Amino acid sequence: MPTSFTVVPVEAQGEERGPAERDGQRQEEEEEEEEDEERERSCGDGIARESSPFINSAEMDGGNVYEGKNMALFEEEMDSNPMVSSLLNKLANYTNLTQGVVEHEADEDSKRKEVKVPRMGTFIGVYLPCLQNILGVILFLRLTWIVGTAGVLESFIIVFMCCACTMLTAISMSAIATNGVVPAGGSYYMISRSLGPEFGGAVGLCFYLGTTFAGAMYILGTIEILLTYISPSAAIFKAEEVGEETEAMLNNMRVYGTCIIILMAIVVFVGVKYVNKLALVFLACVILSIIAIYAGVVKTAFDPPDFPICLLGNRTLSKRSFDVCAKFTESNNETRTTTLWQLFCDSSLLNATCDEYFSLNNVVEIQGIPGIMSGVLTDNLWSTYSEKGSIVEKKHQPSVPGSEETKMSGFPYVFTDIMTYFTMLVGIYFPSVTGIMAGSNRSGDLKDAQKSIPTGTILAISTTSFIYLSCIVLFGACIEGVILRDKFGEAVDGNLVVGTLAWPSPWVIVIGSFFSTCGAGLQSLTGAPRLLQAIARDGIVPFIRVFGHGKANGEPTWALLLTAGICEIGILIASLDSVAPILSMFFLMCYMFVNLACAVQTLLRTPNWRPRFKYYHWTLSFLGMSLCLALMFICSWYYALIAMLIAGCIYKYIEYRGAEKEWGDGIRGLSLNAARYALLRVEDGPPHTKNWRPQVLVLLNLNSEQLVKHPRLLSFTSQLKAGKGLTIVGSVLQGIYLDRCTETQKAEENIKSLMGVEKTKGFCQIVVSPNFRDGISYLIQSAGLGGMKHNTVLMAWPQSWKQTENRFSWKNFVDTVRETTAAQQALLVAKNIDLFPTNHERFTEGNIDVWWIVHDGGMLMLLPFLLRQHKVWRKCKMRIFTVAQMDDNSIQMKKDLQMFLYHLRLNAEVEVVEMFENDISAFTYEKTLMMEQRSQMLKQMQLSKNEREREIQSITDESRGSIRRKSHSRPQSIGQDAQALLTNDYREEEAQLIHDRNTASRSAPVVKASVAAAVSEKVQMTWTKEKFIAEKHKKDSNVPGFKDIFNMKPEWGNLNQSNVRRMHTAVKLNGVVLNKSQHAQLVLLNMPGPPKNRKGDENYMEFLEVLTEGLDRVLLVRGSGREVITIYS
Repeated sequence: MPTSFTVVPVEAQGEERGPAERDGQRQEEEEEEEEDEERERSCGDGIARESSPFINSAEMDGGNVYEGKNMALFEEEMDSNPMVSSLLNKLANYTNLTQGVVEHEADEDSKRKEVKVPRMGTFIGVYLPCLQNILGVILFLRLTWIVGTAGVLESFIIVFMCCACTMLTAISMSAIATNGVVPAGGSYYMISRSLGPEFGGAVGLCFYLGTTFAGAMYILGTIEILLTYISPSAAIFKAEEVGEETEAMLNNMRVYGTCIIILMAIVVFVGVKYVNKLALVFLACVILSIIAIYAGVVKTAFDPPDFPICLLGNRTLSKRSFDVCAKFTESNNETRTTTLWQLFCDSSLLNATCDEYFSLNNVVEIQGIPGIMSGVLTDNLWSTYSEKGSIVEKKHQPSVPGSEETKMSGFPYVFTDIMTYFTMLVGIYFPSVTGIMAGSNRSGDLKDAQKSIPTGTILAISTTSFIYLSCIVLFGACIEGVILRDKFGEAVDGNLVVGTLAWPSPWVIVIGSFFSTCGAGLQSLTGAPRLLQAIARDGIVPFIRVFGHGKANGEPTWALLLTAGICEIGILIASLDSVAPILSMFFLMCYMFVNLACAVQTLLRTPNWRPRFKYYHWTLSFLGMSLCLALMFICSWYYALIAMLIAGCIYKYIEYRGAEKEWGDGIRGLSLNAARYALLRVEDGPPHTKNWRPQVLVLLNLNSEQLVKHPRLLSFTSQLKAGKGLTIVGSVLQGIYLDRCTETQKAEENIKSLMGVEKTKGFCQIVVSPNFRDGISYLIQSAGLGGMKHNTVLMAWPQSWKQTENRFSWKNFVDTVRETTAAQQALLVAKNIDLFPTNHERFTEGNIDVWWIVHDGGMLMLLPFLLRQHKVWRKCKMRIFTVAQMDDNSIQMKKDLQMFLYHLRLNAEVEVVEMFENDISAFTYEKTLMMEQRSQMLKQMQLSKNEREREIQSITDESRGSIRRKSHSRPQSIGQDAQALLTNDYREEEAQLIHDRNTASRSAPVVKASVAAAVSEKVQMTWTKEKFIAEKHKKDSNVPGFKDIFNMKPEWGNLNQSNVRRMHTAVKLNGVVLNKSQHAQLVLLNMPGPPKNRKGDENYMEFLEVLTEGLDRVLLVRGSGREVITIYS
């Protein structure tokens, strides 16, 4: 069945309406669209839009490129989130980093450049650099001496401990390095991003110092090889007397070391690329030297080299001073003495007087390298530690002991230059296993860093560990013990000891070790400045930021100068054996924190901890950390303490002055776990009285620009808290959160900034609520977490509470008082808060006066004590006043109060003020009448906002003249025991005189009566029958034109007697407080509770105003209903 239908365009539907209606609709639609756009720009759905690193803004300018596509459902998300298809290619090639990684880059603000495709594999990129850094100066110069001194077994233990330490560290490092993409930065990057900026900066600087001192050690090794084994004649300082050789050598080290470090710094400054190109040459020297050692060991099995040693008895002789190892020689049937004879005797004659030991013992010559098949290993198994200056002696060699007096004389013996013991040898050896970070330092140049770093590093450590352990056994099995203990090879004609074992020539080892140490020194001077530059550019240590700058190409010039300067310190120490333990400390500390980082991340099970390297466990990391710590104290306990002190100082400095960095580190996660554990342990209830301290919720008021109106409130908070306990700084914004989220963030930033300035340590919490009063209620109810909730509310007195348009009006204030009472929380109200001192002010004298009217659990006693802990109030004295009634024994009260304060351990002056019952003054009636009339007027007002403002203005203008006339006379004496020094604020009185049209006429008699009441200062204004009659007879003498004050008595009779009594108390107590504490620096008063009947809330505000009138700084205190101070320990 055919059906006819008509398609009506949308525009046509609008044309059927009238033009005015259409225009109105369009305008409404445009306004709604603008509001929606504005909301989306500001917050949208409440989630702040962040610029994405994946979206190219140029692509989005042409409109919605996704319109009509399959993903139309998600087109609104494209503004902030990219399509997966456009994202994957950039992520896979590491050409663009997601948000959260940008801050890890050293130059995070600069524009990213295209990253070159890395080509280095595991062997070239990780294995060989680690091999080059691990094998070095200690292997060639000190390992034989360590084997000879400690013996093969203890040397094996030393090497095994150190290699186990580095292997465990490598496992932990592999786990960290494979947990995501590791940009260039090496160990510093891994530690700082795993343990946070404080640990990262401290350990990074320690690692920098270790690398720098390693450069000094390599340079000292270079000079030792040069002056001892290559060219001894090049020495500048010569030993003039026997025994001065060591000092002369140290001076030569200092001179040559300074020259070499200057030369190396120039080379690094001019051409770093040449240093990197020579790295393979230096590595080749090391490998050739090690091959020569193994070849020499094999050769000793069938053809040991000829290196004879000359012994006198069992004492080793230095062959630098003689050629023939004999006392005399036979030539042509003639016996002639040798050079050795002349060294021990006073002449070359056979009948000369000789040294006793020389005469009693024969000179023998033994083979220095008997070979691997000789069985010398059994003699070298055990340690032979000795004192400094002792003679190197051969075990099991027969000898006749001589006199001890001549033993240490200047004869050509081989002496030990330092005292040796096990822990000292550990410190000297450990630098030979460092260098395991070389692969991770090059992570940016590797083809697959997550695969290459674990494989290459662990393989390099395994290789070097095998080399070291095998060398220990081979050295002990091939070389005579006295040669091993001869550190400088004096017994073998000044040859390098390990060189005597090498094949084909000792010079292979000498030249190879020389270039190896040179290269290692250059590498240290190249790497250390870059490490310092990376730390400086991170900005976590303010005082080293200058070292982040360099040449135009990024070379760290200033860091290089500092590195050379620190290196010079090590050169001036001059002894390789003294420098080695120093850098051992710094490297061990670095390795310890790498293990700690892995253990922390594993135990915390953070969601981001997903390393590809699976062969790790937190127990291995913990074992590695413990081993590093043990090795630190084994090497040198005082060096370990100094290194820890340096790291601790850097840590605290970064914590105090350093930049805030959020790197998602493990320490932050550990802190969260510890906080959760502590919160669960804290009982969800009030603490014991002995542990009670004010945990404060500070209620701040903000202006229209989201700035704090009363900053002194935070100053007072920091003075009260001194950084202890919980502080929550809260504020309320009126409105809807979706509309005001931007203002919320701004307000939070402003408050946190002010908290930093005022040194208020705590948390900030902003609540957005449609109703200001409800927002305060939310804060009081919900601020805090678990057992860490506030127990005290601190707020400022609403100075303009009489202005009804104030958002924090008297109604909000009274409700806040009620809610803190209902929540069983203490309340502190600071009146005239802008007069309170800042944290920089100091009171040199004055009093903190406490007016203890009602027992509130001891809050009034505790607060002055806490305030006086701060330097602002420290010199103020504490005075406690209490009020005695008619039936009280004031003398006994004072004694009891003094005893109570003594048991509380509080020092304070005590005074009991007697306030007798007397008649209510006329001034009290006047204040009560004005208060009730104002309250009645407010209730009757039903005007609109604009009419009310005009009414207020007209009434205040009308009454201003009478108020000015009233100001000529004020009551000076009210009552028999209290001076009412009431300085009223006349601007507030103007706002107080608010009337509607029906009751405006009633204001004139009130004003007239109040003025007439204070005409004469001498009139006694106490309401008694006799004084009433006397005053009535004087009515004719009053100012003409005013009604008699006592004609108002019928209105006084209609007053609420409860209000009259309350006002009487406020007036009298105010007079007493003014008399005693008007000049006090701070007055603490019990804050009376609000009336149970809500109809009298505005009267309650008036009572408090009268009670505190005329005082500069007042703190109204309302207890929580529980004891907060105790006399018990």
